[in-house]
Amino acid sequence: MSKQLRELQARKANLVKDARALTDLVASEERDMTDEEVAAFDALKARIEATTQAIDREAALIAEEAQLAVSMANTASHHASPVITVSDNRADDPMHGFQSVGEFLQTVCQAQKHGNSLDERLLIGSNRNAAAPSTIGNEGSAQDGGFLVPPQFAREIFQLSLGEDSLLPLTDNVEITGNTMAFPKDETTPWGSNGIRAFWQGEASTATATKPVLGLATLRLKKLMALVPVTDELLDDTNALSSYLPDKIATSIRWKTNESILFGSGSGVPVGCMGSATTVTVAKESGQLTQTIQAQNLAKMISRLPPASFAKAVWIVNNDVLPALFTLTLGNYPIYLPTGLGVGGIQVSPYGTLLGRPVFVSQHANTFSSQGDILLADLSYYQTITKAGGLQTATSMHLYYDADLTAFRTTFRMDGQSKIAAPISPAKGSTTMSPFIQLGAR
Repeated sequence: MSKQLRELQARKANLVKDARALTDLVASEERDMTDEEVAAFDALKARIEATTQAIDREAALIAEEAQLAVSMANTASHHASPVITVSDNRADDPMHGFQSVGEFLQTVCQAQKHGNSLDERLLIGSNRNAAAPSTIGNEGSAQDGGFLVPPQFAREIFQLSLGEDSLLPLTDNVEITGNTMAFPKDETTPWGSNGIRAFWQGEASTATATKPVLGLATLRLKKLMALVPVTDELLDDTNALSSYLPDKIATSIRWKTNESILFGSGSGVPVGCMGSATTVTVAKESGQLTQTIQAQNLAKMISRLPPASFAKAVWIVNNDVLPALFTLTLGNYPIYLPTGLGVGGIQVSPYGTLLGRPVFVSQHANTFSSQGDILLADLSYYQTITKAGGLQTATSMHLYYDADLTAFRTTFRMDGQSKIAAPISPAKGSTTMSPFIQLGAR
């Protein structure tokens, strides 16, 4: 089976899964589909049909290529002795011939305990010589040694790390193959006194020339690593290992990535958007009591957003803020809706919406009534770079040999910082704006 055919089949499976999730949601709520849901289902159905047609085309091409190869072989047989060739297509398989991450790790454990019984699948993608398995027991640096993990398993962990509370997909991310990337930036405004500006031009008058004011922001990849020792008892259960290990690693990577995007110090980690000079802090109302939230607090936070940011901003709040949100109203209308609206609302915004924007409930936000317990961020103003290919994974037993443990290592490389260096001055008035806003202590 060709790689392209496998990818098409996987794409179709995901589309069918999405369509099923939509119909199951409607069925669970014992109602008919809304117009928006019908449109979403029809769109998924059309994509499924298009993918099916693509699968049929690819399968037909594979059949024709096979038939052509037979015909050419028959023609050549009249002039020369038949030649039989055998190729190993496991190198093209993203799972390198393994059925699960559990089976892979069991094979690694056996290979490193019994060097003479090396499974050839472990050498796929490695620079080791299959004829020299003895190098397994002589790694000079255990952390850097071991076997390359099949890329499909790394992709599975990476997809898990981009779960529903991941902030990385909300940023302006660029995948790079090197280690650094420089981005030009222009922080001038149309109403400012410098940068590119337009002027009304009188007849036959000389045009006023302006020029851009460009800066340069350079990002360099930082390394985030999860090193997990796994017991031989766990290695003996491939099902438990396959479900336990990827999820635990992904959860840790997601937590650390989110924390750095919001509050990274910049020393060996990204520069967080909420700990920089760009952040705007909205103070409490005059006479406001501690342990309270007022609708005016949130309204003022929204008023500090740049106009284009409202449609992209999200709220990030601590769990213990939720009880106070349920009591907030504008007149007789609640401003916090605990479930998302529209097609797939629960999936898009599982904690609902606040003044029209999605809510993320997160332990990254500070505790209730402290500064930063409620954050409002448009992360499209946050530039990130990640290493092309997502995660890098490897495994070795040498680091914890005496403890009879196998180490599973996953490395994720990224960097990030705000696209602007300071809050934006308005055209009129003196109240600055920013895509990164926090509520002050009360």
